[in-house]
Amino acid sequence: MRPPWAPPPPTPGSAQLIRNVYAHYGRGSAEYSNGLPRDEETARRFFDPTLRGAWTALDDAPYDFLVQSPTWRLGPISIAIPRRQFDKTDVTVTFDNEGRAVTLNFIVVNGPDGWVISDVESQHDSLRTFLTQFRR
Repeated sequence: MRPPWAPPPPTPGSAQLIRNVYAHYGRGSAEYSNGLPRDEETARRFFDPTLRGAWTALDDAPYDFLVQSPTWRLGPISIAIPRRQFDKTDVTVTFDNEGRAVTLNFIVVNGPDGWVISDVESQHDSLRTFLTQFRR
């Protein structure tokens, strides 16, 4: 039993959300190899309300922000949770994409719809900024 003064155990929901995102970047069935879909159902499942419209309205982006490239062949994905605050968690994802190391920091929040992505930060940009630049 965990003592009452100990921090809560890692939340499996936040890491699982990110695993589910990258399940769409594999090789195999068309449903799971074309990247994260841009439909409303997917937006509702993965993003907080403030990002959903921007995710579905993305048009003619030069690359997929979640893999930092227009194409992908991902190596093993590492997921770490460096910071946890009540209903907000930072999830750091690292992987190799076609020989290039990629690190992204997902900010996920636990709201009425469960764990959803509030933003994603790369070394140079954020998903919110990216979606604003390439919105229809």
